[in-house]
Amino acid sequence: MAQVAYLCEGMADTALAVPSDVLAPTLSLFGKSDVLDRLAEEARRAGLFIQGAWPLGDSGEGQAHPLGDICVVDCRSLDAAGMAALIRLDQRASRAGAEVLVLTSADSLDDAFGCVERAAAQFLVDPRPGEYLVALGHALARLPGRRVRELDEADRMAMLRLTHEVGRLAARLDRLALPLDGERGESLTGRLASPGIGYRGNDDRDLMRKPRAPLPDPRLVHQIIRQRRLRDRYFESGLFADPAWDILLDLTAARAEHRRVSVTSLCIAAAVPPTTALRWVTQMTEMGLLVREHDPEDRRRAFIVLADPVADAMARYFDELGREAAKLV
Repeated sequence: MAQVAYLCEGMADTALAVPSDVLAPTLSLFGKSDVLDRLAEEARRAGLFIQGAWPLGDSGEGQAHPLGDICVVDCRSLDAAGMAALIRLDQRASRAGAEVLVLTSADSLDDAFGCVERAAAQFLVDPRPGEYLVALGHALARLPGRRVRELDEADRMAMLRLTHEVGRLAARLDRLALPLDGERGESLTGRLASPGIGYRGNDDRDLMRKPRAPLPDPRLVHQIIRQRRLRDRYFESGLFADPAWDILLDLTAARAEHRRVSVTSLCIAAAVPPTTALRWVTQMTEMGLLVREHDPEDRRRAFIVLADPVADAMARYFDELGREAAKLV
């Protein structure tokens, strides 16, 4: 580990040479030296080869340091220079096809999230060792042609549950987003992936005949959210954890109020630890349920919004909920 610290202090400007017989995925570390040794040790236990460790500012285009298969960036505090370096690293990692793990703090989350857009990235907020290992395992699983070392059983089940639950949620929303006459067209994700194709097709006359359900009154959505939080006073909070639904409720209310939601605010709304919430946000974004939008006044900031078909599905859900409630009166 002394060799890692030596590199981190800037006393060498070339990366560690990778032996020709090493087939393990490689890891590059960028950030402050006080966490790099611990991260490098955890990575070695996961079967990775440490390619090098450098300050974040050394990640720019003019540096000779090659990127590993996975880049871990410690940016718990970010100034303007650090944000610029993170943007450059994001661009390099995207071109190289490298996975990126961003270790940040609650205070720096919005800045870090806004700087990392192109690369396949996971955000970890003040992560515990177990969360770091889960993120490493997920990054390894997405590398082409790699074998992943087995995670701890609890961590593996957590990742399976996340993928399963988000997939199940997408299927439910897909059904809600069907045309009113019941004819099934493209899937929700298929419509999202097809540029120029609207929620109800290209026929404007169809749009006139079958108007979309209006968004619900945001006061109703906020009331439901408060009722969900009320359960935590009387029961263990983990018993009812459903971050995907909490995320959709918060973004539905925000859309009705014409309010933009930062990733930090969304993590709070998810009612789970920030790193867990970020995994849900990332997974839901990759599946086309959520969309990342830039702040037009500051390109370094980004917000999360509902994809249009998902907003329509949520509107239909609340419309049907209201009609069911009216039957009871």
